[in-house]
Amino acid sequence: MKHWMAWTLLLLAALTGTAARAASGAGHQAQAVKVTTLSTMLADYEGLGEWGYAALVEVDGRRILFDTGANPDVVLKNAEALHIDLSTVEDVVISHFHDDHTGGLITLRKALMQKNPGALSHLYVGEGIFEPRYHKDGKGESENGFPALAKAYLDTGGRIQQLSGPAEIASGVWLTGPVPRGHAETNWNPGLFIKTGGQLVPDTLREDTSLVIDTAQGVVIVTGCGHAGIMNIADDAKAITGDTRLHAVIGGIHLFGKPDTVLVETAGRLKGLAYLFAAHCTGIEATVRLRQLLGLDRRTAVVAAIGSSFTLGKGIEAGAIAGWVG
Repeated sequence: MKHWMAWTLLLLAALTGTAARAASGAGHQAQAVKVTTLSTMLADYEGLGEWGYAALVEVDGRRILFDTGANPDVVLKNAEALHIDLSTVEDVVISHFHDDHTGGLITLRKALMQKNPGALSHLYVGEGIFEPRYHKDGKGESENGFPALAKAYLDTGGRIQQLSGPAEIASGVWLTGPVPRGHAETNWNPGLFIKTGGQLVPDTLREDTSLVIDTAQGVVIVTGCGHAGIMNIADDAKAITGDTRLHAVIGGIHLFGKPDTVLVETAGRLKGLAYLFAAHCTGIEATVRLRQLLGLDRRTAVVAAIGSSFTLGKGIEAGAIAGWVG
């Protein structure tokens, strides 16, 4: 296993964060942005819900799949039901190792490459995603299934880039890589540990990676679970783009079990946010409370459903289940 891991890591094209934080913000700003939900818990008759997340991100003609859901075929079926052709998507991002974000990767890659060999052929992950995870006693096999998944992906001819810092993967489109954690957020479930210096320490999912889009209206953030903490992610997005304005936060931000004091602090740090398009582990009650605290409404702070979308300049198209009708 150790020999295979070394072999795998040698194959990774590591991006070392040559694109520094605290960028000047003078780079290209995205003009056309659309993010469509392909996996989350809320669904109507057109799709299948699950405890997981995936979204199609389209920026100025560039198409990126962000996470791949939990069950092997859900994202594939949902895309077909929504008449979305994923075969032209060559870039895929896995935000962290949890299987509710990685489960569809191999099924999608194998199905789509029959139409386009380049489909989902370029995978981005954050540094730390290959680390073994253990229960408290440190015994037994690692609970991290991503190394085996990565091997299966490499066997299809795909390539993996491991990010140690922020990287601009398209004009105005950034991946954070591991996020600096200035705020003491604990937006993950306890119970797993990693070995550091021979000692077991809590697994804080240091690889947790978000997507950041620089726009004229402000920063758009797409996150899978927000295990790094949405306050930390927002600070990092501002540092990367040089823009302190938050326009939209999209995806899961793992607040469903948090007390109101945390929601109040979070809203204070997200002050000025124009759109909250909350999915997956954000939580319905937490979304409604954040809507109130942020001064948003049923059109601008929405629980995402499969097929719902955010479009820059237009806002959220939520659908009948999640949206405001009338």
